[in-house]
Amino acid sequence: MSTDRIEKKIVLNAPRSRVWRALADAKEFGSWFGAKLQGAIVAGAQVEGRVTTPGYENLPMVLLIERVEPERLLSYRWHPYAIELGRDYSAEPTTLVEFKLEEVAGGTQLTVVESGFDRLPEARRAEAWKMNEGGWTAQMRNIERHVAT
Repeated sequence: MSTDRIEKKIVLNAPRSRVWRALADAKEFGSWFGAKLQGAIVAGAQVEGRVTTPGYENLPMVLLIERVEPERLLSYRWHPYAIELGRDYSAEPTTLVEFKLEEVAGGTQLTVVESGFDRLPEARRAEAWKMNEGGWTAQMRNIERHVAT
């Protein structure tokens, strides 16, 4: 088991264009992810907002968009499991989240990889990995429901 990365895969019963829209539009991304985001998801942009998920309401969320390859790949950097209000995480390394899309029989395979946990401060590393591992499992179900509607 790797402690540096999390990888999840799901086949979504939706065309690749529909899944892409759910990822590449900040408002739509936020609706299934559990956040209210502002900004354009384009390479080099910073998309910001607040978490809306019960128990984490109003936590700031910042995505630093790295790569955008329409209907193929979207990646961003962020501070994983940054849930302590008032704490400045800006000096910490970020992890890289990659969404990869591939057409397959039955729809679109979505692969999510988050990597870079081994670079996090030791005091936060294990908890951030554990919480995001479970979080990505839930997010895969969320996007599955979202693109089915």
